[in-house]
Amino acid sequence: MSKQVAVILSGCGVFDGAEINEVVLTLLRLEQQGAQYQCFAPDMAQHHVVNHLTGAEMSETRNVLVEAARICRGAIKDVRELDAAAFDALILPGGFGVAKNLSDFAFKGADCSVQADVLAALKAFAAAGKPVGLECIAPALAAKVFGAGVVCTIGNDADTAAALEASGAQHQACVVSDIVEDAQCKLVTTPAYMLAGSILEASQGINKLVDRVLALA
Repeated sequence: MSKQVAVILSGCGVFDGAEINEVVLTLLRLEQQGAQYQCFAPDMAQHHVVNHLTGAEMSETRNVLVEAARICRGAIKDVRELDAAAFDALILPGGFGVAKNLSDFAFKGADCSVQADVLAALKAFAAAGKPVGLECIAPALAAKVFGAGVVCTIGNDADTAAALEASGAQHQACVVSDIVEDAQCKLVTTPAYMLAGSILEASQGINKLVDRVLALA
């Protein structure tokens, strides 16, 4: 029987939502490994909307769930419907949406809080001892989910790593093509576009993360 994986998205677009390449690479690898997945996102307004052509903020509002639906062809559910008992593992791709919509890490750093429904879902997987994969900037949420001492990586950015350490995590430097695993927490992390200069580079660590999460499930 194929393994069932929940994937939480944070919008659509690297600067204000989910990093699209990371999401697609994750879903592709899951299918290649024979796993089934269901995407989820919180039904809430984005922190803001960014013009991805110019980088400028736009004077409009968008919904995280509605925007995330663009990536997975509409096959998505409200994260409040995520029942950890129905899945074997959880993966959270990166993008600024993780730090702006799913949390306020982009603004408060180590003092950040995680959106309530997303935090409840992550904690449910952790409490059940089911593996979790966090990509790119998503490990910024690790200490809020697993508590102080959790081991994770965002690559090698000193300021971001310091913020993770201040939140209670143990940061471990990592190259783009590799992963870091906290065996006790069943947490797997990879830098992805925190370091990647291309889709090919991002795929190396993401494929390893997906493979390891499935192996742990």
